[in-house]
Amino acid sequence: MLHRFIFAMILASLTSFAATAQTAPPPEVTVARPIVKDIVEDDEFVGRFEAAEVVEVRARVSGYLQESNFRDGAMVAAGDLLFTIDQRLFEVALRQAESEVEIAQASYDFANEQMERATSLSTSGNIAQSVVDERRQAFLAASGALEQARQAVETAQINLDFSAVSAPIAGRIDRRLVTPGNLVRADDTVLTTIVSIDPIYFYFDIDERYFLAYAKDARTRGSSLQEGGGGLAVRIRLSDERLEPITGQLDFSENRLDPATGSMRVRAIVPNPDGVLTPGLFGRVNVPGSFPYKGVLIPDAAIVGDQNRQLVMTVDDAGNVTPIEVRPGPRIDGYRVIREGLEGTETIVIEGLMRARPGAVVTPVLVELPAVAGN
Repeated sequence: MLHRFIFAMILASLTSFAATAQTAPPPEVTVARPIVKDIVEDDEFVGRFEAAEVVEVRARVSGYLQESNFRDGAMVAAGDLLFTIDQRLFEVALRQAESEVEIAQASYDFANEQMERATSLSTSGNIAQSVVDERRQAFLAASGALEQARQAVETAQINLDFSAVSAPIAGRIDRRLVTPGNLVRADDTVLTTIVSIDPIYFYFDIDERYFLAYAKDARTRGSSLQEGGGGLAVRIRLSDERLEPITGQLDFSENRLDPATGSMRVRAIVPNPDGVLTPGLFGRVNVPGSFPYKGVLIPDAAIVGDQNRQLVMTVDDAGNVTPIEVRPGPRIDGYRVIREGLEGTETIVIEGLMRARPGAVVTPVLVELPAVAGN
């Protein structure tokens, strides 16, 4: 009797559980309709910032460095005095050259008077023609010596000017590489370096597939990828994702593909008025890879990986779940572009995918996606 009672109790519990399961509503999932709007697909590349101008500052004359006139790492303007080489020997050389000019000038004046006198006497026959020729030769020699002395003064003045080393370009200067008191060799010793800051270049490499696509796009704009870079506007992100993207413009590409890598180097020019961008920084550049078109965008969380396929779970009015294979594209405005598979009118599952199995019945909770998703 006891066994029969226990069996009856178990059977009643199972029956009650089955009845409850049949009456429980389908599980809830969050669904939404894709965003459909005009977009331009971007291609992303990694590159590096480089200075538009780089100068290694060297002295044009040899001598002992007397003083430096800048602060390490400071901004300098073109023409600012950076270094001074001991000028005393150059000043002596200039004064000596100037005195040589005075001597040559006296010789020139005397030879000129002698030639004029001989020329005057030759007309009356009171002096031999050979004497006239000799005095003309002496005058010409004195004239050449005077010109040579003047050139020596000019050279001495240039050397004196070169003993004061000035900044050839504006930009940010490096540390001083030579301490005052050391010997500086002309055209050899590197004193420091200067890099320009604004604007700055961003270089990156593209393969031949992208090159052909961008070249075609540039031709439609009446431009050339090699000449002016096609004029495409690009966005560059730094490693710190919290910083806003930086806008630049393609302005140059190399004139041939690298045969070893099959890639071509492309350059964008970027304004840098505040000097935040520094040569050597890495960045990710987004280049427009298509013309504007109506695109379908969905959250990344709505895409399910199934071996080598990418699926999106759709829900009809009755709550039936049906998978659709899609081909994702790049991210735009925080969403994933769907290149194939969706038309934008479907209702897709964006949360609760574990409960939205193919063939299952769910209770959809419809929400509206914002125009731009948060990062």
